[in-house]
Amino acid sequence: MADLVTLAELGGALTAVGGVAYTRKAHPAVYWSMVGLPLSTARLLVSYGSTMDACGLTVPPSRLRALAVRATTRRDVRPVPPRRGLVRPTATGLRVRLRLAPGQEPADVAASCERLRHAWGVHAVHVRSIKPGVVELLLVGFDVLRDVKMPRRVERDLLAVPVALREDATPFVRDYRAIPHQLVLGATLSGKSMFLRNLLAALAAQPVALVGIDCKRGVELAPFTPRLSALATDPDEAAELLPVLVQEMEDRYDLIRARQSIAPGVPDEEITSDIWGLPDDERPAPIVLFVDEVAELFLVATRKDEERRDEMVTQLIRLAQLGRAAGIYLEVCGQRFGAELGKGATMLRAQLTGRVCHRVNDEASAKMALGDIAPEAVYVASAIAPEVPGLAVVGDSSGGWSRIRTPYLSLSDAAATCRDSAHLSPHIPALESFRPHASADLSPVAG
Repeated sequence: MADLVTLAELGGALTAVGGVAYTRKAHPAVYWSMVGLPLSTARLLVSYGSTMDACGLTVPPSRLRALAVRATTRRDVRPVPPRRGLVRPTATGLRVRLRLAPGQEPADVAASCERLRHAWGVHAVHVRSIKPGVVELLLVGFDVLRDVKMPRRVERDLLAVPVALREDATPFVRDYRAIPHQLVLGATLSGKSMFLRNLLAALAAQPVALVGIDCKRGVELAPFTPRLSALATDPDEAAELLPVLVQEMEDRYDLIRARQSIAPGVPDEEITSDIWGLPDDERPAPIVLFVDEVAELFLVATRKDEERRDEMVTQLIRLAQLGRAAGIYLEVCGQRFGAELGKGATMLRAQLTGRVCHRVNDEASAKMALGDIAPEAVYVASAIAPEVPGLAVVGDSSGGWSRIRTPYLSLSDAAATCRDSAHLSPHIPALESFRPHASADLSPVAG
């Protein structure tokens, strides 16, 4: 009888262990909240001082503290770690703030992230600077990029929309007013189209004019035509659309200059150098130009094509250089983008501050996207596996970079979003002749 009870207990224990192992693999978020969170919290609280000491993040105590310790306890004075704040659990990990000791900097803590990860049993540790002398440790309990779940509460603003999840479980927000122009590179089936799809669907809900150049006969952008203010589906149409955008930009600069004819009594807050300083009733709607497969605009077969190419590249460069103040922003997508495309390619790339690099076919393509802003990210982008479409490395001219992954969004859902928000399309007279066909009952609003 005792043997039967022992076997039953053993079977129950094995079943429990198997259930925990299955949950950890199939439902990591559930495993983290039930098992990983309390274990990692306990490890952090118990081993905080010794871990900081092993990582070289402790400093000698102040002279006053050393004297107090010797006088009251007669113990050896030990180095002190950074002062730790409250440990705050999240759905994906832990957050804790540290007050750095004099002489320390955030880079000192960032250099020990891998050691901290192993010491506290989490998937990753990231460091974020909060203010001078204070950093926040973001402990991620599991691989959040394996099955992307966007946070439920994400702050949105005009021209600032979340489109992907960072590896530290924070949303990647595409903010056009902070980074006006961006280059998105990726090989076939790398997830570049999914990134573009999420971005279009997010912007569709805002009073923003969406303009597309899709030289693949419009197959990528055609499902979103109800929400597009203009669409060019081949190089010939693009050659007609780009001068109109440049003229629209110049007209907006004339509007800004007219506002700058400042009378003596005009308040300082009404003086402006871009459209965002104009009154609401005078401000033109912002325009986001999506260029898919930009290499198609550079390909030439005849002398006439070469002249047309040079004109289009010049116009794109002008939009990239001057468009921000006029509220015109670029999202340039392609599989490769470098000097081999032809004259003006490198100059255009230099104006595209934001960079997103999905899986590419060779290291040279990764260097085209990231080599001039974050050389250390080139290897990370080159190592993206085909089994994880949507995974990318994002960087900007500040030199910072991180891995992101775009959540899955079906084409039908994205198209439905654009169809339902078609009434938000601003009315821009100059673009009316390029407006793609839409249902008769969809009327644009004034912008």
